[in-house]
Amino acid sequence: MLPVVGIVVPVFEEAATVSLLADEIREACEEAGLTFQVWFVDDGSSDDSWTEIVRQCAADKRYNGIRFRRNYGKSAALAAGFEHVNARIVITMDADLQDDPHEIPQLVDAIDQGLDLVSGWKKTRKDSLSKTLPSRFFNLVTRIVSGIPLHDFNCGLKAYRLEVVKAIKVYGEMHRYIPLLAKWEGFYRIGERPVKHRSRRHGRSKFGLERYIRGCLDLMTVSFLTRFGARPMHFFGSMGLLAFLGGFIISLWITIDKLVYDNPVGDRPALLLGALLIIVGVQAMCTGFLGDLILRGRMEERQPYIIAELQQKVARPPDETEHP
Repeated sequence: MLPVVGIVVPVFEEAATVSLLADEIREACEEAGLTFQVWFVDDGSSDDSWTEIVRQCAADKRYNGIRFRRNYGKSAALAAGFEHVNARIVITMDADLQDDPHEIPQLVDAIDQGLDLVSGWKKTRKDSLSKTLPSRFFNLVTRIVSGIPLHDFNCGLKAYRLEVVKAIKVYGEMHRYIPLLAKWEGFYRIGERPVKHRSRRHGRSKFGLERYIRGCLDLMTVSFLTRFGARPMHFFGSMGLLAFLGGFIISLWITIDKLVYDNPVGDRPALLLGALLIIVGVQAMCTGFLGDLILRGRMEERQPYIIAELQQKVARPPDETEHP
């Protein structure tokens, strides 16, 4: 029988917090009467994080560990955890003790009420203004672009139905946009719950301001993929067609002006603009064609859909012993 909760915890240079977090998870789940399993994913730590994980696994069979050979990033750690976890509801949380495991029961309740994904909302953050102000702006932009009404996309404390984490593909820095990836795969019931955010007790943050630059670039990527990942020609073809038509109209006007009014065309900037638009338009449409060709090859290897439910009536085979 599957445990109720499977908890995935990416770990990077958090040797001082692993055992404390393990104890808090055990206490929170046992108080709530939740069966659980935990997957610690050591993302290439150079300290004693793995030693602490091994110690927890030896002391309690509900704890499991994965160790990367080098640091691949949080998205890769989550992807590895999602691949191995097997529980009815999957919880993700950070290993720095800023996420409170005692919030797990309310996230489980939200999933049981019918949501596919529940994101934590650090309504009162225990961070400096240098982190909270850029984060608010980042979340505002993401909320507008994605159309998902969440206040805190980057909160590590989230809950998912098992089928959600098995359907999505997390890579690069896409862990910030898991709700958008889930929505892309057809899991539209997304909500949030305010959660307690605690001050960091050990170590320091592994993320700097550069994460917001990467986050903006990743937002552009995931927005393009969710809208046009299955139809690149619609994106590149539309731009290419508009550019080509604009260049064609400009060139046609210059040609008519030359033939009718005998005006010179060699020194007119519009001539270069028309030619440039035609070239850019053709290149954009060719890019769309190539994208569709590449996509077609991928779709032959992978089904382009996910079945939520299947009801099928199988015809009863005739009984060979029966005679007409």
